[in-house]
Amino acid sequence: MLTYDLTKTDGPLYKCLYECIKNDISQGKLSSGEKMPSKRTLAKNLGVSTITVENAYDQLIGEGYMFARPKKGYFIADVSDIRVIKAPVQKELSIKLPPEQDESIFDFSSNRTDSGNFPFSIWAKLMRETISLREQELLSVSPCGGVRELREAIASHLSSFRGMNVDPDQIIVGAGTEYLYGLLVKLLGTDKVYCVEDPGYKKISQIYECNNAKCLPVQMDEQGISVELIKKANAQIAHISPTHHFPTGITMPVNRRYELLAWANESSDRYIIEDDYDSEFRMNGHPIPPILSIDACEKVIYINTFSKSLTSTIRISYMVLPEHLANEFYKRLSFYSCTVSTFEQYTLARFISEGYFEKHINRMRLHYGRKRQSVLSSIKGCFTEKECRVIENDSGLHFIIQFDTNLTDKTVEELLLKKGIKLQAITHFNLSKPKEDRHQFIINYSNIDADRIMDELLIIKDTIL
Repeated sequence: MLTYDLTKTDGPLYKCLYECIKNDISQGKLSSGEKMPSKRTLAKNLGVSTITVENAYDQLIGEGYMFARPKKGYFIADVSDIRVIKAPVQKELSIKLPPEQDESIFDFSSNRTDSGNFPFSIWAKLMRETISLREQELLSVSPCGGVRELREAIASHLSSFRGMNVDPDQIIVGAGTEYLYGLLVKLLGTDKVYCVEDPGYKKISQIYECNNAKCLPVQMDEQGISVELIKKANAQIAHISPTHHFPTGITMPVNRRYELLAWANESSDRYIIEDDYDSEFRMNGHPIPPILSIDACEKVIYINTFSKSLTSTIRISYMVLPEHLANEFYKRLSFYSCTVSTFEQYTLARFISEGYFEKHINRMRLHYGRKRQSVLSSIKGCFTEKECRVIENDSGLHFIIQFDTNLTDKTVEELLLKKGIKLQAITHFNLSKPKEDRHQFIINYSNIDADRIMDELLIIKDTIL
């Protein structure tokens, strides 16, 4: 008769009994086909309730250690294979995780938004009302392209503020542009050659390559990506940021935009992916119209995100597909689930449609404009024109500074990091052969503390000049 000491357990008795029997089976003390005591008999022998034994037996049967035969009882299953496999040796794991953000560092390279200006009270109000008014919808599965209310709100916003006449059914919502890039590769095909701007945001090319697409960097000139070099690369897809390129800050002029459209119109399999990231924050004049607004032949795929205009942690992005590609998407890829929760989608839809988004953008444009001027004034007050040159245009939340220093870019970064300042050289964004040091560094000012800027600039000056 089986005997186990169940008095020393802190957990449920049935779980302790289950572990004891399982160990005996694993170690061969209970053989395959051996009949087990009835529930009543074992319960009486161990001084526990019948339900305790029943729960332990049920768990063992569920995992395949035992089986039951009607009117004959319980038996040990054949689990001889598990005795051949040695138990894993306990060892200390060695998984190298990316380093966490050091909040003590004064980071000029971070593209995070200023969280202190997020409209928490309005967002919380809309979330509460969404729960109250849309109980059934929140428990329903979102359409693969996103809930219609959000797509309609985005379409209305694009019409009013970007001059784009799009149908809500052309809009596909996803959790971050990275996810949408992956969908585009599946939609357009891995047999195409995708070209990206060089210098540029490395993550874009990495995502294309991870989706088994051939991706080639194409050099830029003072007007943006070179169309002649696109042709030489035999590319079919051009991924560009014409409104405010990162990191150079170049705004593509209209003649280059029409040149790109002409290239795309030369072949049925050519498309332009227009990444309009950071376009909302043009500080002077009217916003630059996107290429899609002048596209008469349905060759432009427009992508944007709310992570810059609202906050970095709201992972809601969208793309606008030409009509024929939207039909193709729903025909071939509609089995994909929308990766944004319905809760967030309905909340954002109301945030846009009730005018809060427009007010927020106007307020943040004013806030960032003042912050930009404060940073530029501090730079001018700290450095002479010979020591530091600012390279900027009137849009986006970053600009470039160039130092007159004999130190290498890498040395500058290392010396300043030791003093708690993170600067990133523009050469980090070269996708092809690295160029010589240009002593040009990115100033992302959206999340820095403007009250500390002068102290940090003086440290930079004392360290590298």
